[in-house]
Amino acid sequence: MGLLSLGTPLPWEEAKNYADYIRHHGIKQFLWIYHKLKDKQNDCLLWGDEVEYMVIAFDEENKNAKLSLRLYEILNELQKEEEAALKNPNSDKMVKTSWKPEYGAYMLEGTPGVPYGGTLKELLQVESNMKYRRQLAAKYMKPNEVPITIASFPRLGCQGQFLEPHYEPKGEASRSLFVPDEIINPHARFPTLTANIRKRRGSKVAINMPIFHDIKTPKPFIDPTIPRNRNLFPEDKEAAEGMALPDHIYMDAMVFGMGCCCLQITFQACNIEEARRLYDQLANIGPIMLALTAAAPIYRGYLSDVDCRWNVIAGSVDDRTKEERGLEPLKNNRFVINKSRYDSIDCYISTDKTFKPEYNDLDLVYDKEICKNLMDNGIDELLARHVAHLFIRDPLVIFKESLEEQNDENVSDHFENIQSTNWQTMRFKPPPPNSNIGWRVEFRSMEIQITDFENAAFAVFIVLLTRAILSYGLNFYIPISKVDENMKMAHRRDAVLSEKFWFRKNVFEKNNIMYDDYVNVDNDNISIQQQNVHNNNNSLDNKSISIEDEYEQMSIDNIINGDGDKFPGLITLINHYLESINIDIESRCILGKYLEFVKKKAKGEIQTTAKWIREFVRSHPKYQQDSVVTQEINYDLMKTIEKIQKGEAETPELLGNFKV
Repeated sequence: MGLLSLGTPLPWEEAKNYADYIRHHGIKQFLWIYHKLKDKQNDCLLWGDEVEYMVIAFDEENKNAKLSLRLYEILNELQKEEEAALKNPNSDKMVKTSWKPEYGAYMLEGTPGVPYGGTLKELLQVESNMKYRRQLAAKYMKPNEVPITIASFPRLGCQGQFLEPHYEPKGEASRSLFVPDEIINPHARFPTLTANIRKRRGSKVAINMPIFHDIKTPKPFIDPTIPRNRNLFPEDKEAAEGMALPDHIYMDAMVFGMGCCCLQITFQACNIEEARRLYDQLANIGPIMLALTAAAPIYRGYLSDVDCRWNVIAGSVDDRTKEERGLEPLKNNRFVINKSRYDSIDCYISTDKTFKPEYNDLDLVYDKEICKNLMDNGIDELLARHVAHLFIRDPLVIFKESLEEQNDENVSDHFENIQSTNWQTMRFKPPPPNSNIGWRVEFRSMEIQITDFENAAFAVFIVLLTRAILSYGLNFYIPISKVDENMKMAHRRDAVLSEKFWFRKNVFEKNNIMYDDYVNVDNDNISIQQQNVHNNNNSLDNKSISIEDEYEQMSIDNIINGDGDKFPGLITLINHYLESINIDIESRCILGKYLEFVKKKAKGEIQTTAKWIREFVRSHPKYQQDSVVTQEINYDLMKTIEKIQKGEAETPELLGNFKV
């Protein structure tokens, strides 16, 4: 969720006139934060997860599962409990949860009430806190409503009724052929963001996901449910004029992407250098985890030929004009931009000794004047280029009140206006002014899973991986262009088993203390890897090895579990970290259960959520082998998911023998 301000939002016709003003003061605010806090040291590890829920309303009589638009009724009750606890500092009751709205009027975002610390004991609280959040959210729902954690709602935008209450698609903000504006969070930011993206772009967004061709799916597939002859808004003709591609599922509104749910993890580092290092090292973990958590195979009632939500979201907020997309010569815009503002990162930012300039091999688009300004004011080139790259974007929502004189030393609203609407796989987060919060990074690629056990397992895995990265100085650098390739591969159907991903062959550096630690571990994989590292470094200086020789394509199984020869696998590295610290047997068993789940998921012994959903649909007795997910199929799917979340349904293909 982006910056939520109160005030009067400006329509795009007015807002665009203040873009340079916002950029100018945003950079000033960043510089104040940087110079005030760049030397901030010894912040302890704090971290938290964000879980997004959809509120599903069941119509038992008509066998229909719909999205309930009661966001604020439910949210108000949840926030009352949170506020009451905060106002009573003498209470023994800890604030366990915190709740925020999201883009969809059917969505809730739940986080721990306070961040977790760096102890293993707190890692063991993650799953129970997630379960408590789900129970608390359900407490304020109607008897027929359920908080469901699913990445994309299968029937969003279909003909018929998919909302409770029902509205017709004729909203002014989105002008969608498929969804009404009532589906959007009514906070002024969200309808304005929706309308301003459309106006800035010069058309509605156009999202096209390839159809899954089943036995009876027409070839070519031309969607018969698109109202191509509607004449309510000027944009209505876009679908018929080529925006809706053959053999694709066409979507035309921001909610199709920003209405998806995900699992995100934010870490506070001990200082800015550590934050920048984590940002870089986790960058190539993003595509791996996207494929491993794949959970979104259905859009607008059709089975797609992809498993993930990411490209849908990227398309849903793509505000680039034709000039910026390279479709017309530059005349009114400044840059040709090769990606949506929601996409994978475009550059590394750490000055760590393991970084090589060759890794930043994309032709980065950035504002050279802003970059020079930052460097003239003491920002190193890598960080200056990163910020200047973010600031090629226009601010999309400007509140009239924010244009009044602000003290750039005490606020960061203008910086966050642009920073928070660059939705990338990683986010580098400076501390808010006048707070005790440190430098942070946010890991953003994972899809939400059905159960709290699964979400806890992936959250704990990522947290433990960061500890291994920092403890052992692990190096996951590959050229950033290869990270982009990995993102593309992650979307493919059943990518966990069918695709290979670029990954670094040698994750250790010369003179790393990890070498000696590995010798003492009874693990052939580690011994071989360590010996290979010594051989490589003794025979050839690390800097003289060509970049192309540093990485190769690996399966996700090999990346996570090792290849039995040269590459130890991420779980082996995490296990070594756990063995190096003081941990009791009970805690080790619980954490081991999470790691074992991730291990089995990577091996394909447990299906991804996307594969399980796809097979549920294809094996449903009412499925016609035509890629169509009917109202009844969707109802049965949501009902089954509800039972799985409650532990009332056995699904070994999805969860193995693990208990939820």
